[in-house]
Amino acid sequence: MEFEEYVSARGQELVRLGFTVSGDYQRAEDLAQIALMQAFRSWRKVRNADDPHHYVRRILVNEFLSMTRRRSYGEAPTAEIDPPGAVPDHATDIANSDDLWRALATLSARERVVLVLRYYEDLDDQTIADVLGIKPSSVRATASRALASLRESKLRLSKKADRVDERLS
Repeated sequence: MEFEEYVSARGQELVRLGFTVSGDYQRAEDLAQIALMQAFRSWRKVRNADDPHHYVRRILVNEFLSMTRRRSYGEAPTAEIDPPGAVPDHATDIANSDDLWRALATLSARERVVLVLRYYEDLDDQTIADVLGIKPSSVRATASRALASLRESKLRLSKKADRVDERLS
């Protein structure tokens, strides 16, 4: 398989994977581009691997985890700064909220990657362990902790919703 054929066949899949691990479409495109750029540099080696897509997927995941360690990862430009004492518009928060994305955003990068690879990419523990360079038991432990955190987030959200309902009554 030539590099151009691979990009045509799997490029959008890499962008989707980048989006599910990062939650940001622009960052997802950057991750896919970086992974493809690094794969292109050593395409002969990638092409001869047992599973070229597994190789490129690992590049993308490693780049995401590396990106989250950088100080600038959490920085995002804003169009305007709210004046001090401004009251936030809660209707906008509710309209724009997506509870699953918010809950996933609370997880560590590694926990998020494990859940995405397990439930979105439908990979088994051994494959996830290979992608992350850890043991399968670490994958199971990380997934267990991440799911417990998501359950706790869901419980907090439902309690918060109950308090809002009480105020509206």
